[in-house]
Amino acid sequence: MEKTIRIGTRDSELALWQAHTVQNKLNDLGYKTEIIAVKSQGDIILDKPLYELGITGIFTKTLDIAMINGQVDIAVHSMKDVPTALPIGIVQAAVLERANVLDILVYKHDKEFLDQQATIATGSLRRQAQWLFKYPNHSVVDLRGNVNTRMQKLQDNDWNGAVFAAAGLERININPELFINLDWMIPAPAQGAMVVVAMGNDDFTLEAVSQLNDIETEVCTYIERQFLKTLEGGCTAPIGAVARYNEEQDSIDFKGVLLSIDGKKKLEVDKIVPIEAWKKLGFYAAQEILEKGGNEIMIEIRAQLKPNA
Repeated sequence: MEKTIRIGTRDSELALWQAHTVQNKLNDLGYKTEIIAVKSQGDIILDKPLYELGITGIFTKTLDIAMINGQVDIAVHSMKDVPTALPIGIVQAAVLERANVLDILVYKHDKEFLDQQATIATGSLRRQAQWLFKYPNHSVVDLRGNVNTRMQKLQDNDWNGAVFAAAGLERININPELFINLDWMIPAPAQGAMVVVAMGNDDFTLEAVSQLNDIETEVCTYIERQFLKTLEGGCTAPIGAVARYNEEQDSIDFKGVLLSIDGKKKLEVDKIVPIEAWKKLGFYAAQEILEKGGNEIMIEIRAQLKPNA
């Protein structure tokens, strides 16, 4: 008898949208599915910045445990939330076609604050560091919660604006009236991509889910996550990376960045390589950053992020 594929997801509106997207695609292929929603610690503990919790993969851990315990067959994640090393027994089953990779600034009144003193909200050290590098006279405050919660907090506080992933807002049809595309900000590795993970020994599920894989997105996110992994940065370190396939040149365009948490130090790498050189691109780009002084910045970051330091 054909089994029902149980889809594990967080219970936020965005996470459920992602799970339903995967469900619909599997249903279209003729598979039976069921959605099982669980709360992660990252959704429950909202009064501390992510880096203070000292847990890698705080949004994915609960679903990993549910999968290992046999409560769900697959889990659907925003790929940027997934640690570069998956738990033993769990494998990447598919990466769906990527959405918008950009970050956007949602603001409340007018854009004049950009040239003055201002307060910007974000829970991401990557966004904080890049913002402070560009706007050193601004203040950045922590902002946690799902997309809807963060949008409400922006309205309830006297902040000038807050930074969001464009893809997250687009997926749940939040269309802010006042926003700026931050095309100068390097996104998180794998931003805009959804990943499905499964147990490595579940042949039926792996075969089903593999049909959802988008090879171009898989290659580009692999490069970005390899860059992240080589720098030894968890989800919270100020590291950005974006790879794009250039069809005309049959090449990969890659940009990577590492910053100090206060945004005062910034190291960038910009590479274009032929498509056949993609497998080590993230590694070599990260090595270049480390040799330019990135090693010292990473040591400094790890000391600052050490729990109870």
